[in-house]
Amino acid sequence: MPITFSRRQFVTLSVQAAALATAGRFTVLESDAQTSKSAYQSLFSSLDHFIEQYMRDMNAPGLTFAMADRNGVQRVASYGFSDIESKLPVTSDQLFQIGSITKSFVAICLLQLHDEGKLDLQKPISDYLPWFRVESSFVPITTHHLLTHTAGIPGAAPIFLSDPSLKHRAANAPGTYFHYCNTGFELLGYLLWTLDTRPIGECFRSRIFLPLGMTQSEPIITLDIRDRVAMNYNAFQRDRPYPRYGRLSEAPSIISTDGAGCIASTPRDMALYAQMIANHGVGPKGRLLSEKSFALFSSPHIKAEEFGSTAGYGYGIAVDTLDGHTILRHTGGMVSFASALQVDIDEGVGAFASINAMQGYRPNPVVQYAIQLMRAQRSGKSLPEAPKSTPPSFVENASQYAGVYTGTNGRKWEFLGEGNSLFLIHEGKRIPVETVVGEKMFTIRHPAFDRFALTFGHAKSDDPKSPVVECAWGKDWFTNEKYTGPKTFDYPQEWNQFVGHYHNENPWIGSVRIVVRKGKLMIDGIVPLEPTIDGAFYLRDEEHSPEWIRFADIVNSKAMRLKSSGEDMWRVMAD
Repeated sequence: MPITFSRRQFVTLSVQAAALATAGRFTVLESDAQTSKSAYQSLFSSLDHFIEQYMRDMNAPGLTFAMADRNGVQRVASYGFSDIESKLPVTSDQLFQIGSITKSFVAICLLQLHDEGKLDLQKPISDYLPWFRVESSFVPITTHHLLTHTAGIPGAAPIFLSDPSLKHRAANAPGTYFHYCNTGFELLGYLLWTLDTRPIGECFRSRIFLPLGMTQSEPIITLDIRDRVAMNYNAFQRDRPYPRYGRLSEAPSIISTDGAGCIASTPRDMALYAQMIANHGVGPKGRLLSEKSFALFSSPHIKAEEFGSTAGYGYGIAVDTLDGHTILRHTGGMVSFASALQVDIDEGVGAFASINAMQGYRPNPVVQYAIQLMRAQRSGKSLPEAPKSTPPSFVENASQYAGVYTGTNGRKWEFLGEGNSLFLIHEGKRIPVETVVGEKMFTIRHPAFDRFALTFGHAKSDDPKSPVVECAWGKDWFTNEKYTGPKTFDYPQEWNQFVGHYHNENPWIGSVRIVVRKGKLMIDGIVPLEPTIDGAFYLRDEEHSPEWIRFADIVNSKAMRLKSSGEDMWRVMAD
């Protein structure tokens, strides 16, 4: 259901709740005693106005926020609602799951062990964890490779494969390509346990939480802490693309105890963590990391375009630049939380934000704008303008997609472009086409078209300025009068037995739909599959992706099971 907001007004309360703004459906709650002493208090109004607009544009139920500099926590605030039905506001003592920001905690603990002489970062991981089943024709995988997502193994595979005869397989030479790998950091969690002799949660608490004063955080997510976690949401229908103002539902509770993403924290505690990073590894009780290890942590070891065209990846954290400054940053995506952390290690300022819903985006614009505001004030410059609002209906240069497209079966789709708005003409009505955040694809807000994303293709695939000549939706493919390529395609007919809907009740896995389009087998009509000589398929959304799919258990010419990098999914006997 769409979340709407109206202009809020500030009401001064106590030091513990310095400002509670409630008007209509938007709330802001200040809750940190240091707020009244903050050197950045004059920035708060500009930041709040932007966050309000951002939450409205992104359909965010609630948001928790903190910012810090080298001197300490400078602000803790919460916005919107934890419970959107009861209108209960987010409070700063509620836990938010920080997701993959956890990876930086894993890296810091391992670098501490490196400082202690207990870990050789270049030693084969098999020397430490001989039970890890992996085969490779390349050089051995090391801790360095795992910390930098360059091990060449699938990123979404379980550590312990259900079939004892199977092994993980390195598809590329370690150190060659960046491929985001949750599996690798789950493995690093076992390495941490092995070398430190304490479970990962105890390591986090003793090595990072206690030295920094992070007294409210929980190092692992279990049902024991559910009462402290903000109510959280995900898409009402999780088997299809989520439109930005799509319906939300309360998410199922989860248990997460591995190094890929298991920490639940509060904004104050995350501000203390950002302060330590801003101080180059120094906490209130001394160094958490040696200068040499912090340099390893914060140096770009490989280009990581998944984080942006200018980004590289250090150890458990991305390394980028913003306005000429070095930024350490990471996002965290959980089943029902979306988080972002950014720290300017040149200027010594940082910010954290988390949203209690998973809708396919991360609140990077919020933390980036907070950093830019702090930097401007520190340098005496005028405050930067807030990032521009981009509602879902905004389609840049919509007219390039306009026209009539005809499918191979004679079916026609017509699109109308007006300014920066695009519409599908269906049964005489105009249906808005909406952009998917951060992707070159669209959703159509109509029950007849909500199962797949809509994509368009240019005459020259590598030239976005060339004419748009085709569009696709699931298995359906349409071309306009400018298209000059082939219209028939051959493919192995046995692929037809793989087509269909596959599902796993694990909320991390969900559903995929396999289609054949233009002679290619595809996931959801988006990710092409490349056949291998042994009957499996590689995912080719990345040129060198090690992720794979294999189909099995053929019944009545239909595959009943799909194995995705080791995880099983089963056919849904419906479209």
